[in-house]
Amino acid sequence: MDKHAKRSSLLHYPVLIVFTLFFVGLFALDLITPDRAYSELENTTLSQRPALTQLSAKGLNSYFTAYTKYVKDQVFGRDQWISLQSMVETTLLQKEQNGGILLGREHMMFPRTFGLLSSEERTLPKNTSAVESLCQRYPGKVNVLLAPAASDIYPENVPANAPLLDENTYLDPLSAAVQAAGGRFVDVRGTLTDHKGEYLYYRTDHHWTSLGAYYAYQQLCTALGLTPFDTTTHTALTADRFYGTHYSKARTWNAVPDTITWYDLPNQLTIYNVTAAGQPTDGETTGLYDTDKLTVYDKYAMFLHGNNGLSRVQGDGTGKILVIKDSYANCFVPYLTANYADIDVVDFRNYNFGLDQLIADNDYDQILVLYSFDSFKSDPYLYRAGVTG
Repeated sequence: MDKHAKRSSLLHYPVLIVFTLFFVGLFALDLITPDRAYSELENTTLSQRPALTQLSAKGLNSYFTAYTKYVKDQVFGRDQWISLQSMVETTLLQKEQNGGILLGREHMMFPRTFGLLSSEERTLPKNTSAVESLCQRYPGKVNVLLAPAASDIYPENVPANAPLLDENTYLDPLSAAVQAAGGRFVDVRGTLTDHKGEYLYYRTDHHWTSLGAYYAYQQLCTALGLTPFDTTTHTALTADRFYGTHYSKARTWNAVPDTITWYDLPNQLTIYNVTAAGQPTDGETTGLYDTDKLTVYDKYAMFLHGNNGLSRVQGDGTGKILVIKDSYANCFVPYLTANYADIDVVDFRNYNFGLDQLIADNDYDQILVLYSFDSFKSDPYLYRAGVTG
């Protein structure tokens, strides 16, 4: 067969030709496109080109496994391919979940949490015991506020028949345990349910909004006999087009972006360095908000400059409070500036110490443990609240 005949026979397979040209072009684009270290849209670190370190069967297997992941992470147009896949699955195939996220009514997204993981079955009792110990060591000072999941406040927006975890079966006995240990459980479930017609949780993110945090804060003030932060005397600022952690997993084409709200406060925040002995040293003093984060994907990180190990907010009130927290507290803490002179904030993800020395050095008037229940049941570091000495 001559060359002309071969070319003619190939023309009988136009789909094959198109696909071949497509993949050749994609391969060429991959070669000339710089590798990315991080995907803001997915909030994840991307694999880098691996090196072949061992000329053995095991070394080659590890190399090709790593290389396959590298090619997947660095493929040209990765973000667009993921969005296209999501659109096909949710629109054409009518899927009610994508990337481990349930796609609910009112454009709300919910994590697919059907029960406790085996690790959480171990962690939840440990964290409960740690908080009980804290309450017993400082009777009358410890307040525990656990934010329920959005699915508990908006069950009607969860896809039908999704067997989500019933947090009430855990929050009720936890409330009883805290109070029996001498603490105060600030149960915000009723308050948030009463205001569920308002914008209490982000649609595309796992956090509550500043408004949801404010209603919880008001309830804490009632419990402590404090006058709440007056939102009418401060300027409210907003940032639009916030796509949160749920969106980074689901990547639905028709997601409705969220709006972040905060108040223009002049208070200062000091982020401390901590010595190996657990002593805070001079750190960086800055404003309450890192507004540079409003230009990147993870806009929620603007509150309190993220999750620092130990920091202090200078407030306008009197006395001191210690806040032991996850990221739900980041938009909550600014409200406390109306009530306390010093608001110390500990995040155990970046604070590898117990609390007794810190509490002894500062003689706090109140201690607040503020978590979402989701992170309370899974946090591998909260046990440090129960470490004595």
